[in-house]
Amino acid sequence: MGIPAVFIRTSLCNLHCIWCDTDYTWNWTGTRFPHLNDNRPGYQKFDKKAWTIELRADALVRHVRTFPCRNIILTGGEPMLQQQVLASFLHQLRLIDPDYRVEVETNGTLLPIAAFHEHVDQYNVSPKLENSNNPKKLREKPAVYRFFANSPKAHFKYVIAQKRDLEEVRALIDTYGIPPERVWLMPEGRTRQTLAKRRQWLVEVCKTHGYRYTDRLHIQIWGAKKGV
Repeated sequence: MGIPAVFIRTSLCNLHCIWCDTDYTWNWTGTRFPHLNDNRPGYQKFDKKAWTIELRADALVRHVRTFPCRNIILTGGEPMLQQQVLASFLHQLRLIDPDYRVEVETNGTLLPIAAFHEHVDQYNVSPKLENSNNPKKLREKPAVYRFFANSPKAHFKYVIAQKRDLEEVRALIDTYGIPPERVWLMPEGRTRQTLAKRRQWLVEVCKTHGYRYTDRLHIQIWGAKKGV
């Protein structure tokens, strides 16, 4: 947080969170997935052709090189659905400049392939909870959970909407043996007011259990906007 970064937002996701704030990456016209925005006047699902573009790995390298920044964050959607092309992109990028640092934001349901994993400095694993409206068999993959729990590259970020979410988080931490210092809790919210209300009690939880607290800095500065 607070460090300049180039975000590469990939399209497509294997989960469909009801509160997702990047639903333009997966909530296509004709799909059956519910979203909280369904109750918002004028909201409609997204035209896949209008909201996605295809880029070759070398074209993506050229685009990223136009920014005077060496911190790269692959996000989504779910970027690990596209590991092969992203591995090629990262390989080409580091041939030009090995000082790039690469983070991956993932929902923690897919295992990394070797060619991708070798270029990743940090995984920001954000496993989904029951509050996401995804069934447990989709959101919790034990083998993948154990891989990331045992990887020094991985940190876990849980999105907390209500206090009862914490019981689920504690159970997952115990099941997979995740050290508390690698656990980050973030309030769910798309407005400054919602975040302000939830952080008041969430910070105290982090202090009590030795977790780390993280906020949504972009919401505080710009609001719920893209391209900032």
